Amino acid sequence: MNAYQPAAAEHAFILFDVLRAHERLAELPAMAEHADNGLLTQVIEEAGKFVGAVIAPLNREGDEVGAQWKDGAVTMPPGFRDAYQAFWQAGWPSLACATEHGGQGLPTVVEAVLHEMLNAANHGFTMAPGLLHGAYECLRHHGSEALQARYLEKLATGEWLATMCLTEPHAGSDLGLVRTKAVPLADGRYALSGTKIFISGGEHDLSDNIVHLVLARLPDAPPGPKGLSLFLVPKLDEDGSDGRRAGPPQARPAPSGGSEPHEVGSVGVRTRVHCERIEEKMGIHASPTCVLRFDEAAAHIVGEPGKGLYAMCVMMNAARLLVGLQGIGLLDAAWQKANAYAQERRQMRAPGSASRSGEADLIALHPAIQRILLTQRAWIDAGRAIAYRTALELDTQKHHPDASRREAAARWCSLVTPVLKSAWTEQAFTGASACLQVFGGHGYVREWGIEQHVRDARVAMIYEGTNEIQAIDLLVRKTLPDGGAALQALLAELGHGLHDPRAVEALARFGDFVREALPANSAHTAQADLPYQLADDFLRALALLLMAWAWERIAAAAAANAHTHAAHQAFWRWVWPEFEMRMAIMGTTLVTPPA
Repeated sequence: MNAYQPAAAEHAFILFDVLRAHERLAELPAMAEHADNGLLTQVIEEAGKFVGAVIAPLNREGDEVGAQWKDGAVTMPPGFRDAYQAFWQAGWPSLACATEHGGQGLPTVVEAVLHEMLNAANHGFTMAPGLLHGAYECLRHHGSEALQARYLEKLATGEWLATMCLTEPHAGSDLGLVRTKAVPLADGRYALSGTKIFISGGEHDLSDNIVHLVLARLPDAPPGPKGLSLFLVPKLDEDGSDGRRAGPPQARPAPSGGSEPHEVGSVGVRTRVHCERIEEKMGIHASPTCVLRFDEAAAHIVGEPGKGLYAMCVMMNAARLLVGLQGIGLLDAAWQKANAYAQERRQMRAPGSASRSGEADLIALHPAIQRILLTQRAWIDAGRAIAYRTALELDTQKHHPDASRREAAARWCSLVTPVLKSAWTEQAFTGASACLQVFGGHGYVREWGIEQHVRDARVAMIYEGTNEIQAIDLLVRKTLPDGGAALQALLAELGHGLHDPRAVEALARFGDFVREALPANSAHTAQADLPYQLADDFLRALALLLMAWAWERIAAAAAANAHTHAAHQAFWRWVWPEFEMRMAIMGTTLVTPPA
């Protein structure tokens, strides 16, 4: 099947007609010059052209060939290095970075649109630059002047790529168990030793250097998460004066599509960071998921000792929004394939058709197929509206002159980001599976490409904090401690945009539940585990309320343009009823807690 193609007009409709992004940006002095929907539309259109022409065609071969590991080096699939070099040299990684660091200073929401397109086109490829902006923000806020001078522009432009090294074989979700050690050196640096696993892009030949941001523990650090510090370890270091090096610069084979060998030592001395292997995975074969061993690697501390998680949170929060966008993009890519197939595949006459003449036997006319496709469309478009609104709130949080607006924006981002990450990555997997169903037996065959989306999408439910952790974060960490005050403020904000009586009544019920049922039950020590039992259902119920808000906005914008949106009714018929189920589960659990 043909590769994914971005539809810039659909992104622009959500951004400008639904969210009125240009009006929101005009309120921000730092963004006012970009509050021009003509300019932003042009950027989105050019992004779509680049992604469709350069990145999307590599997706299938990237899956089939995969990243290849040999003797500690990783060679990316054919065409990937050339594509990445074209990507960063064209300025795409630097869209939302500050101009003083080599960026373009554009709104965060434009970067969000780009990353949705990239993930839809080629999830494996996009894993490489996916952490760049988070690493940039982390270093920008917590790095020393010397580190910023050396690395900030390289990360802002994407010339060098970055990793986030948290997980260890025994320490996944519980980072307090991290054992990697950092021992001070005489020159102010640290010798870092330990093993990290599941490191996306830990080794590759896309960029001339890789900047690793690593959680580790100083010798006198207390146990648990408060004892963690953050360190920067480059793959290649300009300063090799401490003698800690893995040997002389090594030549590796010419990258795919290149003609000259890529010298490992072309940027500096190779540090003692070893890629011991890459994982054989269910999906995203083009993304090398590495086991990295740090063998007294020379490292630089980022931020204050013992505040590594605080510094790393900047990176993790940015990554979680991008993973939510992964879910939306992957679902859109699966939908595109299924919709195209349904418009061509002929089988039995559709119910209600008088004959087999004309197009009456296209499976796109069958109610079962229409339900699958419209349901996924309902998730895609609502997800875009919520994700793009979240990206706009990130800019508002940074730049709005009114402190109360900055506070409201921070509240939105804090509460909505885990919902996006969890609900839309789950829908990417279940929805891609539903799109595979449209193909029948052909969907299970690799030739048609839809099965890759199912495999690729599954990982997004796991990394950057599993979906269960996102739900716990929303309910246990962000709702219960303040008695639900922040969430009630968010619900009140949503209420201003809801008019459909179904949504208005549901919003009131959910608010009552937050205000009355949760505090009354969670206060009992014997039922202290109840919030953890309810967290998934709680998050899903809020996701559906956000979708109701989004669909009222989308339907109104479509009507203003004399259009109707077929997926609007699909949302109310086939998606919305889940709200009643989630509320019923929570009510039953509170009344009769598990023995």
